[in-house]
Parts: sequence; C-alpha cells; structure tokens
Amino acid sequence: MRKSGFFKKASELSLLYGVRGAVAVFSATDKPSAVGAHSVELVISRFAPLPSDGGGGGDDDRDREVMEATARRAKETGARVAEEKTRMGAVGEKVLRVTAAGGVRFWWQADAEALGEEELREFARKLHRLRGNVRHHADKLQVAPASQRMTGL
Repeated sequence: MRKSGFFKKASELSLLYGVRGAVAVFSATDKPSAVGAHSVELVISRFAPLPSDGGGGGDDDRDREVMEATARRAKETGARVAEEKTRMGAVGEKVLRVTAAGGVRFWWQADAEALGEEELREFARKLHRLRGNVRHHADKLQVAPASQRMTGL
C-alpha cells in the first residue's frame, strides 16, 4: 500500500507541475518497481545516458566528448566568474576608499570625480539599483495607508 501511494504521489506531482519524473523502489528481496512520466528509461536517459544497444561504441565516444566539452565550458565559466568577483571586489574597495577619504558616511556619497571610468560605471549601476529599491519601498509605503484606511471603516 505504501509503495502504490508513493507512486501515486509521484504521478500527481508530474502531472501537476508538468515535469518528467521517475521513481524506482527496491523491495527487501531486491525486486524493483518503477514508475515514470512517459517511461522510466526516458527520464533516466535524460540525466544519465544509458549504454547504447548497438554495441558500436560510437554513441559512447560522442557522449564522452559532449561531457568533456560541457565540463570545459563549466570550468571556463567558473574562471570568468572568479575574475569578475575579483574585479568587482576591487571596484567596491576603491569606492569605499574614496568614501572614507571624502569623510562621508555612505558609499553613495562618494566623490564621483575621484573614481576611474570603470568604477564610475559600476557606481552609476549601483546608484540606479538603489534608486529603484527606494522607489519600490516608497510605493509600498504609499499603498499601505490606503489599505489601512479601508480596513478601519
């Protein structure tokens, strides 16, 4: 009974969210039972390609090449992310130094004249983002009193 309930819940989740899913359960005697959207094999092969039935080995070589290329791209992307974090950290440190040197309390009060071109671009982006956050918060505050007045009636 528990197994069928588990399979039913998996099927419901698959239908509800429109996703492909598979559930495999092994009994105490190692007897497998499985259910999957469309088929268990289709779902599993999507994430872990199954060995080809042809025995030619061409698919395995192609799969290996794809996996290696994906791993290379992931490594390159990770390196670019690390470089960007380092660069942005340096920009942030410069803005903080300029802020401290100017004797001001907040980063947005920094002297824009003391920033370089790269720092100025990032500073402008951050100011734009800050303005959007302030505007959003102010809009929420303007809506709140009106709704409070309505509930007080």
